[in-house]
Amino acid sequence: MTKTGPVGVAVIGAGNISKQYLDNLTTFPDIKVLVVADLFEEAAAARAAEYGIEISGGVDVALNHPDVEIVVNLTIPAAHVEVATAAVKAGKNVWTEKPFSLDRESGLGLLKEAQAAGMRLACAPDTFLGAGLQTARRLIDAGEIGTPLSALTMFQSPGPESWHPNPAFLFQDGAGPLFDMAPYYLTALVQTFGPIAKVAAVGSTAFPTRTIGSGPKAGEVFDVEVPTHVSALAQFESGASSHSIFSFESPKVRTGFIEITGTEGTISLPDPNNFDGEIKLCKRGEDDWSTVDARGPANGRGMGVLDMARAIRAGIPHRVPGELAYHVLDAMVSIAESVDTGEFVTVESSAPASPALPVDWNPTEATL
Repeated sequence: MTKTGPVGVAVIGAGNISKQYLDNLTTFPDIKVLVVADLFEEAAAARAAEYGIEISGGVDVALNHPDVEIVVNLTIPAAHVEVATAAVKAGKNVWTEKPFSLDRESGLGLLKEAQAAGMRLACAPDTFLGAGLQTARRLIDAGEIGTPLSALTMFQSPGPESWHPNPAFLFQDGAGPLFDMAPYYLTALVQTFGPIAKVAAVGSTAFPTRTIGSGPKAGEVFDVEVPTHVSALAQFESGASSHSIFSFESPKVRTGFIEITGTEGTISLPDPNNFDGEIKLCKRGEDDWSTVDARGPANGRGMGVLDMARAIRAGIPHRVPGELAYHVLDAMVSIAESVDTGEFVTVESSAPASPALPVDWNPTEATL
């Protein structure tokens, strides 16, 4: 029997990012958050109490709840595939924080497991559904810069250890500036240019250790296990190309930079880690930028979960599918391989750009 009404959701992982999701998920009338779960059950209980959610506990509490249809997997990257696979086997659809997986084998295995079970997969970032990048997408689709040809993106910062209370995992396998930040930028580029065909990259590590700068672990020193600066070239199946910098080595912060150049102009996109922001256009023959205000919803993290929930009820594809997330993961693994080999690496997977989101799509409207 086809279900109706709000879609039941369980959040697994009660860490920092869970607050951003719950701030939004608990305000969307088409979603009902039923459970908060965590390996540390006291953390789950505290987060659940903060949002008035009655049920909390370990992972099994979320997976065994009969009314949970979507598991929002906010565990650490190393646990993403394990938790998502368990959820799929329990008959749940899964939204996972990025990255989708840490390697191609486990990512492909998860895709096959979900397909066999008839379950949906989705993965952050959903920032490209926000008003900022969607407005830019509509301008590009309308031909405002002609045919898109190339892109320049930049994320440069000193690194997260100064503010994050437990940053060591961000400098381990599956993180670093590449796996932590590139999903935002590469996903935005795929939405413009389509799938990535091949990549080349160089990387470096400035410091073998880092020191935690705040919180209860301040002063603790931890090892750096991955490159903390990556410079990557990508060529897309369309023939377009991009140059991207992902760095935790810059004292000067320069983040959120994406410029796309076409045959008739250049467009400056908002920060792909945000849902809103200013768009600027410079047409061929003009010297100055013109500003375009973003139009549409910009409610924040969880918009992709809501899109998935509505798609489940409507029986239509959702806009942030697992195949897109796997393609971005495949591209990042290929970039890491190019850093190691010094050669171009072919990206074997492919994924199309997602359908645009209607301007009047309203997260706070009850539609189910």
